[in-house]
Amino acid sequence: MRAFTQMQGIAATIAGKNVDTDQIIPARYLKRSRTDPQYADYLFHDLRFNDRDEADPAFILNQPVFRDASILIADENFGCGSSREAAVYALEAFGIRAVIAPSFGDIFFNNCLKNGVLPIRLQQVDIDLLSGSGPVRASDTADSLSPLNIKIDLQASTVQAVSSPTAIRFSIDPFWQECLMKGLDEIDLTLSYQSSIDAFESAHLAGSPWLTHAHK
Repeated sequence: MRAFTQMQGIAATIAGKNVDTDQIIPARYLKRSRTDPQYADYLFHDLRFNDRDEADPAFILNQPVFRDASILIADENFGCGSSREAAVYALEAFGIRAVIAPSFGDIFFNNCLKNGVLPIRLQQVDIDLLSGSGPVRASDTADSLSPLNIKIDLQASTVQAVSSPTAIRFSIDPFWQECLMKGLDEIDLTLSYQSSIDAFESAHLAGSPWLTHAHK
Protein backbone atom coordinates (compact mmCIF):
# COMPACT_ATOMS: atom_id res chain seq x y z
CA MET A 1 0.00 0.00 0.00
CA ARG A 2 1.06 3.63 -0.45
CA ALA A 3 3.01 5.18 2.39
CA PHE A 4 1.26 7.95 4.30
CA THR A 5 3.43 10.60 5.96
CA GLN A 6 2.06 14.06 5.17
CA MET A 7 -0.61 15.24 2.80
CA GLN A 8 -2.58 18.31 1.83
CA GLY A 9 -5.82 18.25 -0.09
CA ILE A 10 -9.40 19.33 -0.56
CA ALA A 11 -11.88 17.91 1.95
CA ALA A 12 -15.44 17.01 0.99
CA THR A 13 -18.11 16.72 3.67
CA ILE A 14 -20.44 13.72 3.55
CA ALA A 15 -23.57 14.67 5.48
CA GLY A 16 -25.57 12.27 7.63
CA LYS A 17 -25.01 9.92 10.53
CA ASN A 18 -24.60 6.14 10.08
CA VAL A 19 -23.44 6.16 6.47
CA ASP A 20 -23.01 2.42 5.98
CA THR A 21 -20.75 0.39 3.74
CA ASP A 22 -23.61 -0.42 1.36
CA GLN A 23 -23.90 3.30 0.66
CA ILE A 24 -20.13 3.55 0.25
CA ILE A 25 -20.15 0.69 -2.27
CA PRO A 26 -23.35 -1.19 -3.22
CA ALA A 27 -23.23 -4.97 -2.84
CA ARG A 28 -23.61 -5.65 -6.58
CA TYR A 29 -20.09 -4.34 -7.17
CA LEU A 30 -18.37 -6.58 -4.66
CA LYS A 31 -17.46 -9.19 -7.28
CA ARG A 32 -15.57 -6.66 -9.37
CA SER A 33 -11.79 -6.87 -9.42
CA ARG A 34 -9.98 -4.25 -7.37
CA THR A 35 -7.98 -3.48 -10.52
CA ASP A 36 -11.15 -2.63 -12.47
CA PRO A 37 -10.40 0.80 -14.02
CA GLN A 38 -13.95 1.90 -13.15
CA TYR A 39 -13.63 1.07 -9.45
CA ALA A 40 -13.60 4.75 -8.48
CA ASP A 41 -17.10 5.08 -10.01
CA TYR A 42 -18.49 2.56 -7.54
CA LEU A 43 -17.83 4.88 -4.59
CA PHE A 44 -21.20 6.14 -3.30
CA HIS A 45 -22.58 4.97 -6.66
CA ASP A 46 -26.27 5.04 -5.82
CA LEU A 47 -25.90 8.48 -4.25
CA ARG A 48 -23.73 9.91 -7.02
CA PHE A 49 -25.70 8.56 -10.02
CA ASN A 50 -29.34 8.13 -10.96
CA ASP A 51 -31.01 5.09 -12.55
CA ARG A 52 -29.70 6.14 -15.97
CA ASP A 53 -26.16 6.28 -14.55
CA GLU A 54 -26.13 10.06 -14.87
CA ALA A 55 -24.21 12.04 -12.26
CA ASP A 56 -26.37 13.84 -9.71
CA PRO A 57 -25.07 17.44 -9.66
CA ALA A 58 -26.31 17.86 -6.07
CA PHE A 59 -23.95 15.21 -4.68
CA ILE A 60 -20.80 16.80 -3.32
CA LEU A 61 -18.26 14.57 -5.09
CA ASN A 62 -19.88 15.45 -8.43
CA GLN A 63 -19.26 19.16 -7.92
CA PRO A 64 -16.23 20.30 -9.98
CA VAL A 65 -14.38 21.72 -6.98
CA PHE A 66 -14.70 18.45 -5.04
CA ARG A 67 -14.02 15.92 -7.81
CA ASP A 68 -10.37 15.76 -6.78
CA ALA A 69 -11.11 15.62 -3.04
CA SER A 70 -8.61 13.48 -1.17
CA ILE A 71 -10.12 13.83 2.32
CA LEU A 72 -13.63 13.12 3.56
CA ILE A 73 -15.24 14.72 6.60
CA ALA A 74 -18.07 12.53 7.84
CA ASP A 75 -20.55 12.28 10.69
CA GLU A 76 -20.97 9.74 13.49
CA ASN A 77 -20.59 6.00 12.88
CA PHE A 78 -19.26 6.35 9.34
CA GLY A 79 -18.66 2.98 7.67
CA CYS A 80 -21.07 0.99 9.82
CA GLY A 81 -22.93 -2.02 8.44
CA SER A 82 -21.34 -4.99 6.69
CA SER A 83 -17.64 -5.77 6.94
CA ARG A 84 -16.96 -5.39 3.19
CA GLU A 85 -13.35 -4.32 2.68
CA ALA A 86 -14.32 -3.13 -0.80
CA ALA A 87 -15.73 0.03 0.80
CA VAL A 88 -12.14 1.07 1.50
CA TYR A 89 -11.01 -0.11 -1.95
CA ALA A 90 -13.53 2.28 -3.50
CA LEU A 91 -12.36 5.21 -1.35
CA GLU A 92 -8.74 4.51 -2.24
CA ALA A 93 -9.55 4.13 -5.95
CA PHE A 94 -11.30 7.51 -5.95
CA GLY A 95 -8.24 9.10 -4.36
CA ILE A 96 -9.40 9.45 -0.76
CA ARG A 97 -6.38 9.21 1.57
CA ALA A 98 -8.03 10.14 4.88
CA VAL A 99 -11.47 10.18 6.50
CA ILE A 100 -12.24 12.40 9.49
CA ALA A 101 -15.26 11.62 11.68
CA PRO A 102 -16.37 11.57 15.32
CA SER A 103 -16.70 7.77 15.16
CA PHE A 104 -16.46 4.88 12.71
CA GLY A 105 -17.76 1.38 12.28
CA ASP A 106 -15.08 -0.74 13.97
CA ILE A 107 -14.41 -3.12 11.07
CA PHE A 108 -14.37 -0.28 8.55
CA PHE A 109 -11.89 1.62 10.74
CA ASN A 110 -9.51 -1.36 10.77
CA ASN A 111 -9.96 -1.99 7.04
CA CYS A 112 -8.88 1.60 6.40
CA LEU A 113 -5.66 1.08 8.35
CA LYS A 114 -4.92 -2.15 6.48
CA ASN A 115 -5.29 -0.43 3.09
CA GLY A 116 -3.45 2.86 3.50
CA VAL A 117 -6.45 5.11 4.20
CA LEU A 118 -6.04 7.10 7.42
CA PRO A 119 -9.18 7.19 9.63
CA ILE A 120 -9.03 10.12 12.06
CA ARG A 121 -11.36 10.28 15.05
CA LEU A 122 -12.03 13.83 16.25
CA GLN A 123 -14.57 15.26 18.63
CA GLN A 124 -17.34 17.13 16.82
CA VAL A 125 -16.16 20.40 18.36
CA ASP A 126 -12.74 19.86 16.76
CA ILE A 127 -14.31 19.00 13.41
CA ASP A 128 -16.32 22.20 13.59
CA LEU A 129 -13.13 24.12 14.43
CA LEU A 130 -11.33 22.45 11.54
CA SER A 131 -14.07 23.26 9.04
CA GLY A 132 -14.72 26.72 10.45
CA SER A 133 -18.45 26.10 10.54
CA GLY A 134 -21.17 24.34 12.47
CA PRO A 135 -22.34 20.77 11.86
CA VAL A 136 -23.25 19.94 8.27
CA ARG A 137 -26.96 19.38 7.66
CA ALA A 138 -28.42 16.76 5.34
CA SER A 139 -29.91 19.61 3.30
CA ASP A 140 -26.52 21.18 2.64
CA THR A 141 -25.18 20.91 -0.90
CA ALA A 142 -21.77 21.52 -2.36
CA ASP A 143 -23.03 24.90 -3.58
CA SER A 144 -23.58 25.99 0.02
CA LEU A 145 -20.19 24.80 1.21
CA SER A 146 -16.80 26.40 0.65
CA PRO A 147 -13.87 24.18 -0.36
CA LEU A 148 -11.72 23.34 2.63
CA ASN A 149 -8.00 22.71 2.18
CA ILE A 150 -6.58 20.50 4.92
CA LYS A 151 -3.10 19.29 5.74
CA ILE A 152 -2.35 16.17 7.76
CA ASP A 153 0.95 15.22 9.40
CA LEU A 154 0.85 11.60 10.49
CA GLN A 155 4.18 11.64 12.32
CA ALA A 156 3.09 14.64 14.40
CA SER A 157 -0.49 13.28 14.54
CA THR A 158 -1.97 16.65 13.62
CA VAL A 159 -4.59 17.93 11.21
CA GLN A 160 -5.36 21.53 10.39
CA ALA A 161 -6.99 23.78 7.85
CA VAL A 162 -4.38 25.44 5.65
CA SER A 163 -6.04 28.78 6.38
CA SER A 164 -5.77 28.28 10.15
CA PRO A 165 -2.73 28.45 12.47
CA THR A 166 -4.35 25.92 14.82
CA ALA A 167 -3.23 22.29 14.53
CA ILE A 168 -5.55 19.70 16.06
CA ARG A 169 -3.98 16.56 17.49
CA PHE A 170 -5.46 13.12 16.93
CA SER A 171 -4.53 9.76 18.39
CA ILE A 172 -3.43 6.67 16.48
CA ASP A 173 -2.06 3.33 17.59
CA PRO A 174 1.75 3.44 17.23
CA PHE A 175 1.76 0.11 15.39
CA TRP A 176 -0.58 1.39 12.69
CA GLN A 177 1.19 4.71 12.57
CA GLU A 178 4.40 2.89 11.70
CA CYS A 179 2.66 0.67 9.13
CA LEU A 180 1.07 3.63 7.37
CA MET A 181 4.25 5.72 7.36
CA LYS A 182 6.22 2.82 5.89
CA GLY A 183 3.46 1.79 3.48
CA LEU A 184 3.38 -1.72 4.91
CA ASP A 185 0.56 -4.02 5.92
CA GLU A 186 0.95 -6.38 8.90
CA ILE A 187 2.68 -9.12 6.90
CA ASP A 188 5.01 -6.70 5.11
CA LEU A 189 5.95 -5.09 8.42
CA THR A 190 6.78 -8.47 9.94
CA LEU A 191 8.90 -9.40 6.91
CA SER A 192 10.78 -6.10 7.19
CA TYR A 193 12.29 -7.50 10.39
CA GLN A 194 13.42 -10.72 8.64
CA SER A 195 17.11 -10.18 9.40
CA SER A 196 16.38 -9.66 13.10
CA ILE A 197 14.13 -12.73 13.12
CA ASP A 198 16.85 -14.83 11.45
CA ALA A 199 19.45 -13.58 13.93
CA PHE A 200 17.21 -14.46 16.86
CA GLU A 201 16.49 -17.92 15.47
CA SER A 202 20.19 -18.61 14.90
CA ALA A 203 21.13 -17.49 18.41
CA HIS A 204 18.25 -19.42 19.95
CA LEU A 205 19.15 -22.65 18.15
CA ALA A 206 22.85 -22.21 18.96
CA GLY A 207 21.98 -22.01 22.65
CA SER A 208 19.52 -24.89 22.41
CA PRO A 209 21.07 -27.34 19.88
CA TRP A 210 18.69 -30.13 20.84
CA LEU A 211 15.89 -28.17 19.11
CA THR A 212 17.65 -28.64 15.77
CA HIS A 213 17.64 -32.39 16.19
CA ALA A 214 14.01 -32.32 17.23
CA HIS A 215 13.06 -30.92 13.80
CA LYS A 216 14.90 -33.64 11.87
